[in-house]
Amino acid sequence: MSSLSASARISLSSLRGHKRRFAGTFLAVMLGVAFLAGTLVMGDTLRASFDTMFGNATSGTDAVVRGADTITTPDDSQGTRKPVRTSLVDKIEKVDGVAAAAPNIQGAGQLLGKDGEPIGGQGPPTLAGNWITDPELNAYRLAEGHTPSAPGEVVVNRGAAKSGDLKIGDTTTLRTPDPVQVKIVGLATFGGEDGMAQTTFTGMTRADAEKYLTPKPGEAATIQVRAGPGVSERELVDALTPVLPKGVEAITGEASAAENTDNISGQFLTLFTSFLLVFSGVALLVATFSIHNTFAIVVAQRTRENALLRALGAARRQVTVATLIEASAVAVVASAAGLAGGIGIAAGLQALFPAIGFPFPEGDLVISALSMLLPLAVGVVVCLGSALLPAVRAGRTAPLAALRETAIDHSGASRARSFTGAGLALAAVALALAGVLATPSIWLAGAGAVLALAAFVVLGPVASSRAVRVIGGPLDRFRGVTGGLARRNALRSPKRTAATASALMIGVAVVSLFTVFGASLKATMDQTVNRSFAGDVAISTPGFGAGGSGLSPKLAPALAERPEVATAVGLGKGAAEVNGEGRALTVTDPGPFAKSFDLGKVEGSLDGLGDHGIAITRTEADKQDLKVGSRAELAFADGTKDTFTVRAVYGQSELAGDYVITREAWAPHRTQDADSLVAVTFKDGVGTDEGKAAIARTTQAYGNPDVQTRAEYAQSSAGGIDMMLTLVYALLALAVLIALLGIANTLTLAVHERTRELGLLRAVGQTRAQLRAMVRWESVLVAAFGTAGGLALGGFLGWVLVKASDGATDSAFAFALPPVQLVVVALVGLAAGALAGLRPARRAARLDVLRAIATE
Repeated sequence: MSSLSASARISLSSLRGHKRRFAGTFLAVMLGVAFLAGTLVMGDTLRASFDTMFGNATSGTDAVVRGADTITTPDDSQGTRKPVRTSLVDKIEKVDGVAAAAPNIQGAGQLLGKDGEPIGGQGPPTLAGNWITDPELNAYRLAEGHTPSAPGEVVVNRGAAKSGDLKIGDTTTLRTPDPVQVKIVGLATFGGEDGMAQTTFTGMTRADAEKYLTPKPGEAATIQVRAGPGVSERELVDALTPVLPKGVEAITGEASAAENTDNISGQFLTLFTSFLLVFSGVALLVATFSIHNTFAIVVAQRTRENALLRALGAARRQVTVATLIEASAVAVVASAAGLAGGIGIAAGLQALFPAIGFPFPEGDLVISALSMLLPLAVGVVVCLGSALLPAVRAGRTAPLAALRETAIDHSGASRARSFTGAGLALAAVALALAGVLATPSIWLAGAGAVLALAAFVVLGPVASSRAVRVIGGPLDRFRGVTGGLARRNALRSPKRTAATASALMIGVAVVSLFTVFGASLKATMDQTVNRSFAGDVAISTPGFGAGGSGLSPKLAPALAERPEVATAVGLGKGAAEVNGEGRALTVTDPGPFAKSFDLGKVEGSLDGLGDHGIAITRTEADKQDLKVGSRAELAFADGTKDTFTVRAVYGQSELAGDYVITREAWAPHRTQDADSLVAVTFKDGVGTDEGKAAIARTTQAYGNPDVQTRAEYAQSSAGGIDMMLTLVYALLALAVLIALLGIANTLTLAVHERTRELGLLRAVGQTRAQLRAMVRWESVLVAAFGTAGGLALGGFLGWVLVKASDGATDSAFAFALPPVQLVVVALVGLAAGALAGLRPARRAARLDVLRAIATE
C-alpha cells in the first residue's frame, strides 16, 4: 500500500511540475471523448423525441386495420401493402367496443412554396392524404384556420407553410404527381410540433384524396379505429380480427406507432449514428498515436529521473505504476471535460441540424448513463492503453542510465520491424486482391484494408528515415543550414517521427479514401448515363433531397406530341414478387423505351410485351433460370397473381432496371402512378437550346420540373455525393485537428528535450528567425511524410473499395483518381504541418541562451 502511495505522490508531483507537457494529450482525449459522447447523446435525444412525437400524435388511435401482406424489394425495405376497402368502415363501426373508425388515404404530394420551388428537407418524404375529421384519430391537430370542406381546399403542417412562406388564404400547386391547384385554409401541428422534422403533409378532402392519390375510389392505406370506454387496445384488436376479410389484419395503435417510429426514424438514426460513430473511432484512433507519442517522449526525457529513482531503491513496478497514474489522471480529467463538451456538441447540433434540413425535433437533451459511462470508459482505456508501452519502458530503466547521456533511437530500422511490416503488407495485398479479383467480397477487401493500415504503422519508422531524406533533400539547397538541421532533427528518432506522422496519415488516408470513392461514384454515374441514356435531354426527380411525388405519367405523351420531339418516354416504378422474390419493376412504353436507352444485346423483342409480357436483364434471367418464352408468376400488392411470359432478355440494366413491363400490364395493379424519369429525343435539325425551350413550355403545366442535358442529368444524379463529401470533410476536421495537436505537442516536447542544443546553436550565431524556421520546417517534414503516406494508403483503399463494390454488386463501378482534389488534400496536409509548428517554433525562439546552455 505504501509502495502505491509513493508512486501516486511521485506522479502527482510530476503532473503539477510539468502540466504543459500533457496539454496536447489532454486536448486529444477531450476532443475524441466529446465527439463520441455528443453522438450518443444526440442519438438518445432523437429516439426519445421521435417516440414522444409519435406517441402524442397517435394517442387516440387504438387499432389500425391494414393489408396483411407486404411486398419488399432490395431498394425498399418498408415495402408496399395492399390497400383496404373503405367500405369496411361501416362494418368495423358495428363491432362491439368500437367508438369510431375512419379511412386513412395516404400518398405522395409535393407542395410548392411561394417562390415556386418544392418544399421539403434532405430526404424526408412529402406526404398528402385525406383530413380525418375525428380529431382523436387524426395524427395532425388543427392549429389555425378551418378543415378542408370544398374541392381544392387543404390543411398543411405549419412547418411546411413556414418553409414555403405560405399562409392561410394562399393558393399554390400540389404535385400528386399531376399538378393540382390548392388553397390553404388551415395550418396543423404533428405531436405538438410544427411538423415531423422536414416531412411535409397536405390534408385534403376525402373526395380529393381519392381522386388524386388512389387509382380508384373506395381504397385507403389503412383504417384508424378508436375504442370505446373501458376497452383496451388488445381487446379491440381481438374483437376486430374475426370480422375482417382474408388478407386484412388489425394491429394495436401502440404497435403501429412503434412501426412508424422505426420506419421514419429508426433506420435513419441507425445509419446516421453509425456514420458518426465511425468518425468518432477515427478521431480516437488518431488520438491514440498522439497520446502514445507524448508519453514515449516524456518517458525518454525522464530517463535520468527514473534511473535515479531506481538507484534510490524504487522497484520497476513503482516506476511503471507512477507513469500509469499520470496517464490515469490525465485520462479521467480529460474524459470528464470531454463529456461536458459532448453535451455541448449535442446541444449545438440540435440547434444547427433543422436549419440545414436534417430532422432533429425540439425538446430537452436525453442524457443516459450509457451515453456518459461509455465515452468516459473509452477515453480512459485509450489513454491508458496508449501509455502502457511507454510506462513499461520507464519501469525497465536501468539505475546506471543516470550516469550517461540518453542514446539516440535507432530502433526504427530494426530487422524485426522490417520483416513484420513486410509480412503484414504482403498479407494486406493478398487479402485485398482476393476480395477484389478472386471472390469479390467487401469483407475480404475490408480485412485487407485493416492489415494495410497496420502495415503502414509498423513500417512507418523504417520508411520515415528514407522518406524524410528524400522529401527533405531540397531543403539543403533552398534553406541552407536551417533546412539541413530541420531534416536531421526529423531523422533523429525514426519511431518518434513515424508515430507523430501516423496520426496525420490516418486522417489524410480517410479523407483520400472518401475523395477517391466519391470521384469514382461520379465517374460511375457519368459512365452509366453516357452508356445507357440515348436521349437528348432528361426530366427527372431529384436524386437527393426532397424527392416529392415524381413526374406525371401524362408528361411524356404530351411531350411526344410536340413538333420538335421524335420520342418521349417515361419510366415509372412498380413492385411485385417475381417467382416469390420481391423485385422493383420499370413501367414504360417499350417502343420508345428501346430507342431512348441502350439495352445492350436484346434476345426476343420488347415490342411484343403486351399486358402479360415481361422483359428482364441477362443477370436476373440467369438467377431465376429464365429465358425467352419462359413463364414467371408475378404477385402484386393488391393481392392478385398473374402469369407473365418472358418476351425479351436484355444485357444492361442500370437506368432501365432489371424488370420491365408495360403500362397496360401495370394499370390493374398500380397505386399512385408516377414517373421517375422522362427521356426525350429531338427530331433531326432541332438544337439542344431550341428543344429545351420547347419542352419547358410544356412542362410548366406539370409542375415545371428541370429539363437537363445528358451531362447535366449525370451531374445532378451525383449531386448528393458532393454533400456527403462536405459532411465527411467536416467530421474529419476533428481527426486532423487532433493530429495537429499531436505534431505540435511532439515538437514542443522535443524543443524542451533539446533545450541545451538549441542554446548552443543560438550561442554560435543562429538567429531567432533561423531557429523558428528550423522548427517549422521540421514540422512540415513530419507532416509531409504523414500526408504522403496517407495519400498512398487512401488511394489504395479507395481502389480496393471501388473494385470490391464493382465485383460484389451488379452495378458497374468506374474507378477515378481526382488529381485536383488530391493535390488540395496534400497542400492542406503541408499547411497543417506548418501551422502545427508555429507555437513550438515561437517557444524555441524565446529560450534564454545562457539558461539553455546551463540546462542539464
